[in-house]
Amino acid sequence: MSMLDMLQQRLGGEAVQQIGKRLGTDPSTTQTAIAAALPMLVGALAHNAKDPNKAGALASALQKDHDGSILDNVTGYLGGQQTGGAAADGAGILGHVLGGRQEVVQNGLGQVAGIDSGKAGMLLSMLAPLVMGALGKSARERGLDPGGLAGMLGGEQQAAAKNAPGGLMGMLGKFLDKDGDGSVMDDIGGMLGGKLGR
Repeated sequence: MSMLDMLQQRLGGEAVQQIGKRLGTDPSTTQTAIAAALPMLVGALAHNAKDPNKAGALASALQKDHDGSILDNVTGYLGGQQTGGAAADGAGILGHVLGGRQEVVQNGLGQVAGIDSGKAGMLLSMLAPLVMGALGKSARERGLDPGGLAGMLGGEQQAAAKNAPGGLMGMLGKFLDKDGDGSVMDDIGGMLGGKLGR
């Protein structure tokens, strides 16, 4: 099972309801936003992992903090988001993954999903620990070293772009292609940096 399949399986009815309640969005809008946000986070991680140093930092962060146990009780995690460390963890992960481009990504996601930038940021913060958990679980199950991790993320990114709901990735890609050269990857590269983890 792919990492995105694993996440989508766990982000079913009750999880969508909880996320929608937090964001103040209807189920359809919530599902659209999740469907756009997950590939964006995976794509950012995939590009980050192409740099061997960053892949090593990512592997270390997964080993230390993200064993996949968060996926055992997704609704419990989402229910505990209002207070405590979970929301802070999500914000911290986003800071490492997106860096200075976080606002651009939030605006792009908001435009694609039809929600405001603040809600897009909340959604990304909620999903980031789940994505890291799924990545950590997959890495452990497959016994991946940093190079293997980069390869797996690259495959996930291609599958995500192929399977994303019609037009979503294209719209998001256009928004994020800051220098207008048709490639989002170099622009996503500009928003990545620092070590992942806490």
